[in-house]
Amino acid sequence: MTADRTPKNPAGLRDLPFAVPSVHASKKKRALRIYDALRDRYPDSKCALHFSNAHELLIATILSAQSTDVGVNKATPGLFAKFKTPKDYAASTPEKIEPYVKTIGLFRNKSKAIHSAMNTLVEDFGGEVPRTMDELLTLRGVARKTANVVLGNAFGINMGIVVDTHVDRVSRRFGLVPDDVTLPMAERHLIATFPRESWAQLSHLLIDHGRAVCKARGELCAGDDICREFCSNAKAGNAGTLKKATKKKTTKKKRLKKKTPRSGR
Repeated sequence: MTADRTPKNPAGLRDLPFAVPSVHASKKKRALRIYDALRDRYPDSKCALHFSNAHELLIATILSAQSTDVGVNKATPGLFAKFKTPKDYAASTPEKIEPYVKTIGLFRNKSKAIHSAMNTLVEDFGGEVPRTMDELLTLRGVARKTANVVLGNAFGINMGIVVDTHVDRVSRRFGLVPDDVTLPMAERHLIATFPRESWAQLSHLLIDHGRAVCKARGELCAGDDICREFCSNAKAGNAGTLKKATKKKTTKKKRLKKKTPRSGR
């Protein structure tokens, strides 16, 4: 049984190494409505990174820092075909890993991180990806966000919630997280609001909605059923940028039409 690390947390969250905020029951009820709506909209929502085992997911997640999932997925097939086990990476060098990830930003540093992390897996963990947050954080290139991805998607262990730019944006617009909190505190608010078994899937759902509809510019929010019900961007009329953009485009067309000389007869 996991020892309590933060006894003042609500039951079920006392193994976490930090305190979580208090969340009113009405807010939790609303959060479940959001979760159900997103789950109905995106029934196949899952981790966007391609992997077939835990160490591949770990590597893909290290590579994804400041890079797109699409870019990582283009590079990893060749990488995974060349290096099949953690021992293969450990027996190699960062320089030999580099050619397989050179299309990804910061590829030299990431090659070093991958080589070091796989070497630690071999030397300290018997070649297996550890299943605890504390152990994962000993690996080079792994921070809490990366560890949450690996634990949640490779092992079904929920020790936190992955908060990327999409999750951060959508959760704030949906009133799940206060606007003035840091990213670490945003994660804690989400942890306190949603049932623990939903944490990994919640990230995927918020990411999918952020990519498909609730984008940074917010021009699609006003036309979306989920955003109209829950998103401050849609309710505040900020999504009127869609109407403005359409009006601007129409006006531009009219101006161009006026400037176009009539053809002679």
